[in-house]
Amino acid sequence: MAVRIPLFPLQTVFFPGETVPLHVFEERYKQLIADCRTEAQTFGIPVYLGQALAYGTEVQLREVVNTYADGSMDVVCVARQVFELITFEPVMDDRIYPGGEVRFLETITEAPAELTEAVLAACRHLYELMDMPFGPIKREVFTSFTLAHKMGMSLQQEYSLLQIPDETRRLQFVLQHLETTSKLLAELNRTRERIEMNGHFRNFDPLDFRKFEL
Repeated sequence: MAVRIPLFPLQTVFFPGETVPLHVFEERYKQLIADCRTEAQTFGIPVYLGQALAYGTEVQLREVVNTYADGSMDVVCVARQVFELITFEPVMDDRIYPGGEVRFLETITEAPAELTEAVLAACRHLYELMDMPFGPIKREVFTSFTLAHKMGMSLQQEYSLLQIPDETRRLQFVLQHLETTSKLLAELNRTRERIEMNGHFRNFDPLDFRKFEL
């Protein structure tokens, strides 16, 4: 079933459960935040990608952190459900901000425990290759979205992940990315080591030329 909500298009992806910090400075979105404060309404952040809007995430205003002299604001929201955009209106009713009809995606949150463990292990391995600290991560609350912004995914990859409605398939998508990235990074580290060795004194294994024939 389609529902009509205000929209705040951005060229970024927000995942369900994520904290969403926004700096709001355009007049239309100042009005949107004011309406959210007085009416406790939610709004959608559709992802602007490839000059198109198709999928996004519903968010709910949690707090206005700062309000500046020019009326701009720093706000914190929390991301809720993923939606598919059905219609888009540049101006919604008598307001100056956009809106449109959206259809919320039904999502499956269950996944095999061993797959989640494999993803966690792959994350840990990637961070080790980058010589970065990993964790602590609570296994019981870990999902495919938990570290999605911290795995080196492109915007297109994050957008693709957002559209997958099944947690098993999302974890598989993440695992494939992690394995590919780790393989490339490991090869890059080996190349760097070879470059660093160049020019240094090294011991070479003696060659037995008696094995060669001309």
